[in-house]
Amino acid sequence: MCVIIVSFLAYNEYLVSQEVSGTIRVSGAFALYPLMVIWAEQYEKLNPKVTIEVSAGGAGKGMTDALAGLVDIGMISREISPAEVANGAFYVAVAQGAVVATISSANPLLNTILAQGLTKHEFYDIFVAQNVTSWGQALGQGNVTQYPIHVYTRSDAAGAADTWAKFIGAKSQHDLKGIGVYADPGIVEALKSDPLGIGYNNLAYAYDNSTGQQLSGIAIAPVDFKGNGRIDSSENFYSTKSTLIQAVQAGQYPAQRLYLVTKTQFTGVTKDFVTWILTDGQSYVLQSGYVPLTASDLSTQLAKLQS
Repeated sequence: MCVIIVSFLAYNEYLVSQEVSGTIRVSGAFALYPLMVIWAEQYEKLNPKVTIEVSAGGAGKGMTDALAGLVDIGMISREISPAEVANGAFYVAVAQGAVVATISSANPLLNTILAQGLTKHEFYDIFVAQNVTSWGQALGQGNVTQYPIHVYTRSDAAGAADTWAKFIGAKSQHDLKGIGVYADPGIVEALKSDPLGIGYNNLAYAYDNSTGQQLSGIAIAPVDFKGNGRIDSSENFYSTKSTLIQAVQAGQYPAQRLYLVTKTQFTGVTKDFVTWILTDGQSYVLQSGYVPLTASDLSTQLAKLQS
């Protein structure tokens, strides 16, 4: 029997009676995909006899694949439902992200949008109620039909869509209206070519990971949390990836918990990999543009994994 003595301090301090080997299959949320690729690469370096196959396809696919036993790990970027738990979903949180409203950087009213922002209710009116249909109307300009808004939403079952829907006051992704586009990169490409478009993206896709600046061709539409018709200094934290991450950590912008899920229980090499993610693997979270869990939360997740 392989006995593992858990130390929260470092993966290398675990006493493992045999070398880790095997293949781990992972699919799911685009929100976690970039970080999972890094985790997989680093873990394979530590364990040359392990192969990790990672594919994105949306949180819905990750859950379906995991519960069907098609993959060992599903990446999920939304809350796990009681029905999924009843069907055998076992999960741990591994990091946090955020979902932001995105627009084209070529929007003709960009400067006004960045200065005024939009309230959560105005986002609701654009994405759900559809009673705000032009940028002139959204910004309270005289010509309310000026510049029609082209709304983009996710066509795949996505944690980002579910998170965005709940943030603006809807129940789920199904309430969001608009032109269906597949995946985070699809939303980005649609907005780059449509100056009047609006969508939403996971934090990891709204910024250039190498520079930390907003991705070329798109801009983040800020949220007017105070509802006073302007973005105050305390609400102006979108300029770089690091400033938004700091806002999420400070509770100024809502966090989106990111999970790994499997059928019934993590076992074998898969359990070892997830153990590493919750310990030494956490060193890659912040540098990859994600928000770390607190030390207390990590301890709780690790204890759940080992139970």
